Amino acid sequence: MADRRARVLVALVLTMGLAAMDTTIVATALPSVVADLGGRHLFAWVFSTYLLAQTVTIPLYGKLADLYGRKPVLIAGVATFLAASAACAAAPSMLALIVFRGIQGLGAGSIQATVATVAGDLYTIAERGRVQGWLSSVWGISALVGPAAGGLFSQYVSWRWIFLINLPLGGFALWMLLRHLTERIERKRHRIDYAGAALILGATAALIVGLLSGDSRWPWLSAPGIGVFGVAAVLTGVAVVVERHAAEPVLPGWLWTRRTLVGANLTMVVLGLIVIGMNTVLPSYAQQVSGLSPTAAGFVLAAMSITWPISSSLSNRLYLRIGFRDTALAGTLLVVLATGVLVLVPPSGPAWQLVVATVVMGGGFGLMSTSMLVGTQSTVDYGRRGVVTGGTMFGRYLGQSIGAAVYAAISNASLSAALTRPVPDLGPVPRQVDGIGRALAADPRSAVAHYLRAAVHTASHQVFLALLGTAVLGVGCVLIAPRRFPVRDDR
Repeated sequence: MADRRARVLVALVLTMGLAAMDTTIVATALPSVVADLGGRHLFAWVFSTYLLAQTVTIPLYGKLADLYGRKPVLIAGVATFLAASAACAAAPSMLALIVFRGIQGLGAGSIQATVATVAGDLYTIAERGRVQGWLSSVWGISALVGPAAGGLFSQYVSWRWIFLINLPLGGFALWMLLRHLTERIERKRHRIDYAGAALILGATAALIVGLLSGDSRWPWLSAPGIGVFGVAAVLTGVAVVVERHAAEPVLPGWLWTRRTLVGANLTMVVLGLIVIGMNTVLPSYAQQVSGLSPTAAGFVLAAMSITWPISSSLSNRLYLRIGFRDTALAGTLLVVLATGVLVLVPPSGPAWQLVVATVVMGGGFGLMSTSMLVGTQSTVDYGRRGVVTGGTMFGRYLGQSIGAAVYAAISNASLSAALTRPVPDLGPVPRQVDGIGRALAADPRSAVAHYLRAAVHTASHQVFLALLGTAVLGVGCVLIAPRRFPVRDDR
């Protein structure tokens, strides 16, 4: 039994790692991909399509895992992910690559929704903290390793290997799952909520497209921007009505009425918001303000992925003693402390202050994510664990989508305001982020460099303030949940 669980866990870790890494691995391969396929103006959709397809399908896969079992949903997802990876590697054009990335995202959505659910099925409440800690660490580390791996493959082999590498690793994981993952499913007829699924997919897709396109492809308050968000609002309203009357709804109403689940899901949204904010602003801040090399800046962020799995693995001892909510509250307060440190870092502050902040923040993330995920899984039986886990994972990825748009808008607005102020005797000041990086690298001690460094610090400071406010909001979200979760199962 223990050996079987260990083999399944290895497969879960591999699949989770590949799905997470493919979120970011294409970023550093941009020059090579564009040089080979062309279509530079479309490249942003190589990232966006994957994130969109992955996020919108997570709730649906969670429901399907409850109806038909975890194994068929996960196997189908891994197979889709691998087939699409092979297609991406063979893509003859940028448009084809975007289409295949969307299909790859469909497979990744299944992986994200079912991996944590399977782990919840296999392990007891006392064991889940340690196991979910490993999965969290793989998710965090893989997302950080992705850009480095993409750069290495595109520079020394071929950009196509950023997708081909998935095949041997994912194929091994697929074989392990087919051989060792077993479950007992009560076979009965189900009434699939096709209308609800379509409405939820459409509403989420419209929301994410609006968030990813706002302020980059069109202004927020333009006709396209208002139209996309309007479509999302209308589809959401219709979905609520349809789900109330569905025999087996994709997102049951009790997900939004139980304090435990509402508090946990909102906390996961906050977690996603802060994670993407840190990944977005901290590397550029470390390089352009603190003067660190790209490698050193990567280590600053990597410190967060070291303490995250450690605290996550140790969280089971804490939540068994003080409860799930108070464990999450302790983690959220650590995140508040860490974002407060970032707000107080001066432009000339030493890099170790950034490391301290990320170390503390990683510890907070581990306590937040694991206690809320394990806690919600433990309040329902096997037949509802998939939809509950899908809801929490959906919250995290939705938070990332929202945060990517909001924090970029805050940073861009602040940076634009700083760069449009007239400064005598400095000459032309670059207004693009790439231009700022080149100017700082060319002469880091010049007057222009000092001015640009101050502008980047000001913009980053505004994002840090927003992150602090988000973390404080997270405290309120945690407190929505009751102090003691109504635990229903021990497996």
